[in-house]
Amino acid sequence: MKTTSRRTVLRGMGGAALSLPWLDSIAAAKPAARRPLRMAHYYVPIGVVRRGFFPGEAESVIPKGNLGNVMKSLGKQDPNFFAKPLDQLTPTLQPLEAMKSKLNLITGMDRVFQQGTDVHAQCASCYLSSAVPYTIEGTAWPLDRTLDHLVADHVSGKTAFPTLEFSCNSHRDNKESIYFDNISWYGTGHVAPSIRDPRKMYRRLFSTKEINQYRDITDLVLEDAKSLKKDLGYVDRQKFTEYFDSIRTIENQMDRLEAMKTELASVSFDEPSADYLPRGEYIRLMGDLMVVALQTGLTNVATFMIGPERWDTPYLFEGLFDKPRSHHQMSHNQTKMIDDLLKVDQFHMEQFAYLLKKMDSIQESSGTTLLDNTLFTYGSGLGDGSTHQYNDLPIIVAGGGQHVQSGQHINMPEGTPLANLWLTQAKMMGVPLERFADSTGIIKSLLKT
Repeated sequence: MKTTSRRTVLRGMGGAALSLPWLDSIAAAKPAARRPLRMAHYYVPIGVVRRGFFPGEAESVIPKGNLGNVMKSLGKQDPNFFAKPLDQLTPTLQPLEAMKSKLNLITGMDRVFQQGTDVHAQCASCYLSSAVPYTIEGTAWPLDRTLDHLVADHVSGKTAFPTLEFSCNSHRDNKESIYFDNISWYGTGHVAPSIRDPRKMYRRLFSTKEINQYRDITDLVLEDAKSLKKDLGYVDRQKFTEYFDSIRTIENQMDRLEAMKTELASVSFDEPSADYLPRGEYIRLMGDLMVVALQTGLTNVATFMIGPERWDTPYLFEGLFDKPRSHHQMSHNQTKMIDDLLKVDQFHMEQFAYLLKKMDSIQESSGTTLLDNTLFTYGSGLGDGSTHQYNDLPIIVAGGGQHVQSGQHINMPEGTPLANLWLTQAKMMGVPLERFADSTGIIKSLLKT
């Protein structure tokens, strides 16, 4: 069969810098048994309601409309180590039921808080930090080059972007400093700026400069790619179609958002800010862009921040409340607003579940999926949004099937540094590190033997 190099395929697409998923039919060499492992981090601000997230601290079922009334504490988190099957999920974790076999719930991990800043200031900025607390001079933040960039130094290879930073903070007011709004850092004081606008991210990924240039980019690429079809096998033709259908879906979503702004421009009042766009649709659209970037090899490393720490500007969570609400303000009144906070926690988990299912539906070589070939971690820099505790953080590691032993609840010994997980993931990604920040070792129970 005639073979074509990936570079030749891309050059033949009318100059559009749009990458294809790997197609075995046109590979110039025998495909590898395993795809490269990717890494992505899904960060949730303000922590969680412990009684809804952690096993042993909530009822297993919370009736709709009566969330707060039936919540009760069943005891503190077990300080001892154990690894057991992940069976019945807590209320906040319920959206993950269908993906339970491809994830690990990891509890018991802590971060050290370095005195000198507001309690929220280090939650996001130092979440992936490689600094040992109190070792960076001249700053109150224990912040150095973050995990994503250390990993990218070794796995970026020929990707277009060593890392990509996504943010779902649609606010335009700068209430807080950059330390509350970023988890990715090139080094101390040097932020890796995130992109918040889906259209800007789309332009960055696909190298298009104007709306008219990329509105029909899929049609142009398909036209130039027609000559390839005769060389594709049945499976690759299906994959080819599925990929471009996903691109078209993203374009259609962004066209709808653009149309909303165009219509509002003719009305005699100020255009509403992005806060008034449906919150879930915005997060999922940004997530779709991240998935495409990972799928096509535009990057192997991504960070995805749901929102900033401590900002009081409210969001309108569609389907949850009848008016905009501030997640931060609700967290400081947990007793009275526990129903609403639990809804927000589950809302964030539903978006994570959406991305897991999407990644698991994308087939790659050797019968694996994009999720199987990605370490996708859900986490927060606080263990509880009300008490501001830095211990027992809510962490879920999904995917990574070629390296990870999944379907477990792993409870680490009391005082285990979060850096142990980051060291473990760095090693999975092939980075030759013996220590990361204040790590004391790797999490062996996470590794497939």
